[in-house]
Amino acid sequence: MTTLAVVGATGLVGQTVLQLIEKKNVPFSSLTLFSSARSAGKEVEFKGETYVIEELTEEKVNGGFDYVIMSAGGNTSLHYAPLFEQAGTVVIDNSSAWRMDDSIDLIVPEVNKPSLNRRIIANPNCSTIQSVVPLKALQDAFGLKRVAYTTYQSVSGSGWKGIEDLDKGSRGEAPTNYNKPIHHNLIPQIDDFTEDGYTKEEVKMIKETQKILNQSDLDVTATCVRVPVPHAHAVAINVTLASEPSVEEFKQVLKDFPSIVLMDDPAQEIYPTPLDAAQKEEIFVGRIRKDASLKNTYHLWSVSDNILKGAALNAVQILQSLIKE
Repeated sequence: MTTLAVVGATGLVGQTVLQLIEKKNVPFSSLTLFSSARSAGKEVEFKGETYVIEELTEEKVNGGFDYVIMSAGGNTSLHYAPLFEQAGTVVIDNSSAWRMDDSIDLIVPEVNKPSLNRRIIANPNCSTIQSVVPLKALQDAFGLKRVAYTTYQSVSGSGWKGIEDLDKGSRGEAPTNYNKPIHHNLIPQIDDFTEDGYTKEEVKMIKETQKILNQSDLDVTATCVRVPVPHAHAVAINVTLASEPSVEEFKQVLKDFPSIVLMDDPAQEIYPTPLDAAQKEEIFVGRIRKDASLKNTYHLWSVSDNILKGAALNAVQILQSLIKE
């Protein structure tokens, strides 16, 4: 049986990981829950048993774990993931710390498989995950040349603090997480700006897309926006293909691909929204049409629960695939 640990077990993603482990009956012989010092000692009820949250320390890394799912931030991951790796544990990491390291697998199970060149596997950015799944379907069928993203990212992408800022704004209180109010507002900045005017979130989407799809020559650009929605991200994708399928052929390829639900009927005003995707495991796509200004170019609207497929679910799916194989 599998010995398993979850780091960041009291956070929004960590709690969702636990729910999914139970829901999907992921097999394990032992489970250890780690968090920061301030959460140590808290009790968590899970599958009829009471687990006590432990503080993660270097001494506890050598606990004989087969797999660890980490959702505790980049600095924690940079320090502890290599220690777990040295102890023979496979780490599935939800932070951005390892995503662009050439030696580390960046995995979306519907798109690519881990090589386990190292025992650290990176979980991609939430908006990237829900974008590369439909893009993989299109890449296989028609070839890709260019992708332009505009994201509409919910506050839960910032964890509990983002949700609290939205709630505070509804009561007329000032934000404490975002640099501007998010209630009744949009913030065209996610993460810090780089020298070229892109934010780090936008750079993540660009580079992660190329890495996951294994196409370094793919032209990618992005604008990432935080929106006053509690759950589920939306991404407007403008994609240029190597060939020119009909819109119906384009739709059929997406409809047949794993994890994608096609919601596209303009005559009936059917298209996915964050409310459709919230607390759902699938990626919902719609608003598919040819671009009137560029050859071989199409518009696609992708919506997905960022805490599920965008984080916790993708990590658990990676874990399931590793246990199975």
